[in-house]
Amino acid sequence: MSKYKAYGYKGSYEEREGRSCVRYKCGLPCNTIQDVLHQRPNWIEVKDDGEWDFNWCDVGWLRENFDHTYMEEHVRINHFRNHYELTRKNLMVKNLKRYQKQLEREVGRIEASNCDFFPCTFAMPSEYHLFVEEFNRSPGSTWIMKPVGKSQGKGIFLFRKLKDIIEWKKYVPLKAWLYRDGFARFSGIRFSLSSIDDKYMHLTNVSVQKTAPDYDHEKGCKWQMQQLRRYLTAKHGREMVETLFKEMDNIFVRSLQSVQKVIINDKHCFELYGYDILLDQNLKPWLIEVNASPSHTPSCQEDYEMKCRLLEDTLNVVDMEGRLTGKEKRVGGYDLMWNDGPVYREDANLQTFGSSGFTANTHLGCVNDREKQLRQLLKPFPCQRKA
Repeated sequence: MSKYKAYGYKGSYEEREGRSCVRYKCGLPCNTIQDVLHQRPNWIEVKDDGEWDFNWCDVGWLRENFDHTYMEEHVRINHFRNHYELTRKNLMVKNLKRYQKQLEREVGRIEASNCDFFPCTFAMPSEYHLFVEEFNRSPGSTWIMKPVGKSQGKGIFLFRKLKDIIEWKKYVPLKAWLYRDGFARFSGIRFSLSSIDDKYMHLTNVSVQKTAPDYDHEKGCKWQMQQLRRYLTAKHGREMVETLFKEMDNIFVRSLQSVQKVIINDKHCFELYGYDILLDQNLKPWLIEVNASPSHTPSCQEDYEMKCRLLEDTLNVVDMEGRLTGKEKRVGGYDLMWNDGPVYREDANLQTFGSSGFTANTHLGCVNDREKQLRQLLKPFPCQRKA
């Protein structure tokens, strides 16, 4: 063993990497950092998709690329993955309050008093009622309203009267649509806990299953939701399957309600969630995860057509053309299941939403005659060129 290795000597950057320069990337427009990077000796800028050792990026690049970029050990980037825990105003205060309470609990009030450097702050609208209590204790005080994710003074204003922020006390009602189509994924090997190392037995991901030695590329490992519903009904009976789908409705609504007060309500925004639900041997559904960006990559032609219908109907619900009245309970393959309260089927007896579920206006896995429904619902949207 050579001497410098025996003593743990790592050498210079060039010796370690076999390069004579540092390749850097900067996604910001021309400014000071660009000048500083450009002037450093032996630093060379790379463009587009070139390999880099150092990246001074903006948070937009980080959000879009971090999880999809492989980084070798030596590379450096100028943001932490969840930098927003400190840099978003609402999360900064939330973390400071949590830390202050932790100090008081573990060390005492004197130590916790060292965190008295941020003003009395409340997040709207989730903490509106707490704010009103404090507002009434300090009449005549001047408050400042700051948007959580903007900069350079945008959206900031001062106020002394509650009437000036009356709109902030309102929650946007929770409105949820459930699509009739979907799919079930299977493993190609019969399930057993006797072997926990066989990924083909325990993982239903298509990306995993299609690498199995005996994978059938024609049949695949996915069923349309209608096919699953028919199979379960034939095997277990209609009553048991209806209970299963009611319990899944319960999962959808309860999970959305659990975050209703913490997700920032904004009339400009909507979400297309993908739910991963596992069924056990008793047909009890278990929520595994909720995907904010469910895959739109098709595994077959049938899958492609289903996802095209889903995305097209999502745009129909968003209704940028203004063709809906706002009172619809069905749009294409979507059924309105919750609108600040349960939405019931037209032919169902009203039931109270509870632990046993409710007869919602949902038809998951049922016939999807969306084209007929859309023809009846949507009128042609006139698109004219401005003279």
